[in-house]
Parts: sequence; C-alpha cells; structure tokens
Amino acid sequence: MLADFFVVGINYKKTDGKTRGQFAVNACQYAEIIDIAPGYNVESFFILSTCNRTEIYGFANNPQDLTDLLCSRATGDKQTFKQLAYVKAGRDAAEHLFKVGSGLDSQILGDYEIIGQLKKAVQFSSGHGFINCFMQRLYDSVLQASKAIKNSTDISNGSISVSFTAVQYIRQHISTGLKHKILVIGGGKIGRNTCKNLVDYFGGDDITLINRSIGKAAGIAAEVGLKYAPWDELLQHVNASDIILVATSAPEPVILANDIQSLNNKLIIDLSIPYNVEPDVAALPGVKLVNVDELSKTTDENMQRRYAELPKAAAIVDTCMRDFLSWHKKHQTSAVLKAVKIRLGDISERQVAATGETCKAHIDAKVQSVIKNMACKMQTDKNYGCYSLEAINEFMLAVAN
Repeated sequence: MLADFFVVGINYKKTDGKTRGQFAVNACQYAEIIDIAPGYNVESFFILSTCNRTEIYGFANNPQDLTDLLCSRATGDKQTFKQLAYVKAGRDAAEHLFKVGSGLDSQILGDYEIIGQLKKAVQFSSGHGFINCFMQRLYDSVLQASKAIKNSTDISNGSISVSFTAVQYIRQHISTGLKHKILVIGGGKIGRNTCKNLVDYFGGDDITLINRSIGKAAGIAAEVGLKYAPWDELLQHVNASDIILVATSAPEPVILANDIQSLNNKLIIDLSIPYNVEPDVAALPGVKLVNVDELSKTTDENMQRRYAELPKAAAIVDTCMRDFLSWHKKHQTSAVLKAVKIRLGDISERQVAATGETCKAHIDAKVQSVIKNMACKMQTDKNYGCYSLEAINEFMLAVAN
C-alpha cells in the first residue's frame, strides 16, 4: 500500500506567489474535485492549499492521475504545473507530510498555522469518504509529531506564522507613537489570527474587520475585541485606513488600484494566495504593498534560536515516522495473513470433504502451523506475494503427506 501513496505539489521554494495562486484550491474547487475524483481512479486523497504550497496527497496507479485531478480545476496550465512540481512516493511522501505538518518545511520555520490548515484539508476529504485507514493513521501520526515538537522544542517561539510575522513587520516599519487606522479584510483562519495578534499589540480601538459574512465578522469582533463593518463599506474603509491586511481567499483581487482614492501613506499587506490586491497598487504614490513572499524574508531575534532547535525537531519526526512505518508493516502483515488464512480455509474445507471429518483436526492444525510459519518469515521481509504462494504450497504438501 505504501508504494502507491504519492504527493505531487508546488511550494515557495521554486514558485512565486503569482504562480502558486494559479494552482491554489479554494473550497468550491475542492468540492468539485471531490465529485470527479473517482473518474481519475483516485479513491483516497486530500489537498493542502496554503499561501506557501498546493499539494495533493493520495493513492493512485501513478502520480499523473493526481496531477490531472488537481489541475482539472486549477486556473493554471497543467504543463506549467508539471514543470514546477515535485513528486514523492511511498516513504518519501509520508516523510514529506511529517515535515510539512510540523512546520519544518514552511516558508517561516515552525509556522503553527499549517497544522490547522492540514486538519481542515483532511477533515474535508474525510467527510466525503476519501480518507482510508492508511491516510488516517498517517495524519494522526503527523499530528502527534507536531504536538511533540511544539511542546518539547523552542522552534515555535517568536515569529512563527504568517499573521504574526505581519504584525511584527508593522511594528518594525510603522511608528508606534502615532495612531493608525487598521483594516483587516477576511475572517478565515489567517484573518482571525491576524486580528488576535493585532489586538494583542495595538488594542482594538482602531482596528476594523470586514468579511463577506457580517455574522462571522461580528463573532470575531466580539471574541477578540475590535470593530467590524459590512462588506459594502469596503472601499470607504480602504481609503480611510493607514494599514490594511488582506487575508481573503477570493479568486480575483478585492482591492484594485482604481479603488484607492486617498493617496496618503498606506501600508498594505497581502496575505492571500492567489494575490487579492492588484499588483498595480504598488505603483501608487505613498502606498507600500507587501506580499507573503516578501513578508517571509522578515527575520526576528528568535530566528537563530529556532534554527538551532531543528535537530531536536527532526529527531521527533524521525521517531514518529518509524512508529508509523512499524504500524504499516504490521497492518500489511495482518491483511496478507488474513487473506491467506481465508484461502487456506477454502482449501481445507475441500480437503475435509474429500477425506472425511476424522481428518478435520489434523488439517486445521496444519493451517495454523502454516500461518504461524508465514507470520514469522514476514517479520523480516516484505515479499507478501511470495510468502502467500509459499504458504499455500506448504499447506498442500502438508495435507498430502
């Protein structure tokens, strides 16, 4: 089973935000992909789409099936994706997920937001029946590794998420001695975390949240202590604000250059992939536009300490990975033994029918002996098919004598 498990994806290491945006998968696209997955011979999979990466994990005859499925609903060209994508199979694919889920492969080392995004992705596929027992166990093992790293290392200290880094960037580049009107657009996971971090540092008096769902905006505002406004007042608040953070997941920009009429000094931070602020905004006088790739280059005083924790975190991943592989081997062994036992049971029934009930105890004992012998051999090897044939031949010879 492990040999048929693949991950195909692109991330920040070889692609810029604009390119990643062409292959980002929103909730509607994900639902459509779920519907058509059986037609691509994919029965168990999930898609992880964040500002750093778009990856599809799953079981298929070959990774091309996963690529075709993902690109069937992406706005980008499949050939472009194939040129930029990495493909990992089996153990390498599983190990990659461990590193991703633990924040060790993130654009910002130790990014804790990734585990929430992973949970959401797996739960969506699971809710539609597309997570098999292997992927569920792998996912649970990744959660265990992530939790252990967070609790046992300092890799999650300091600037360890996109939303937190955005607030750090504001603190470093904007004078804190002046009052600034701050606008957050988007109430998803990153938007909510951004609101919390902003209130922690600046208080909520001058912070306004706008989300397409006014009810969701009101709920977040009450929870963290800031203001909120309806979506139809977006442009009014964009022009009135000094600092704007965009954390939406719209397929097209929600802020255009023509929308900005007041050209006073503005800092706009686009946390979205695909970009939700039109690039031409950067050319407006007095406007500073920062995207997620630029933001990730921001370093803080804790960066070196977090990198020093990498060996400890890697050791935790290695331990959890070995535990998972041990489970997988036992699971595979049990499945093969069960199948062979059923096959031998069918054969033994025919033998009993041919030789009489008096031989039943002898034949049953031979079945147990053969299965036990096969299990011992499989503890040190993985040639399940060979051992299956060997066990059946051994049984046939045993009952013949």
